[in-house]
Amino acid sequence: MGAWQVQDAKARFSELLETSLAEGPQVVTKRGVETAVLVSIDQWRRLLRMAKPDLKELLLAPEPRTETLAPPRREYLRREAPRFD
Repeated sequence: MGAWQVQDAKARFSELLETSLAEGPQVVTKRGVETAVLVSIDQWRRLLRMAKPDLKELLLAPEPRTETLAPPRREYLRREAPRFD
């Protein structure tokens, strides 16, 4: 994965775009801090599909994926049952 300073990315955007298509994601840095990533549209769409599966994908998946179907249950406080002596 290549890294580009923001001023280089702006000045050579066409080259940045071609590099991302040929070599994969390219990181853009601002003042030495990774700030953004340029990816191809195909890879972006794959990432979107992986992030949020639709109902058909959930139902046809070979492994169970029930953790995304229902919200987590809350923990409730329990009282002791009354004793009858």
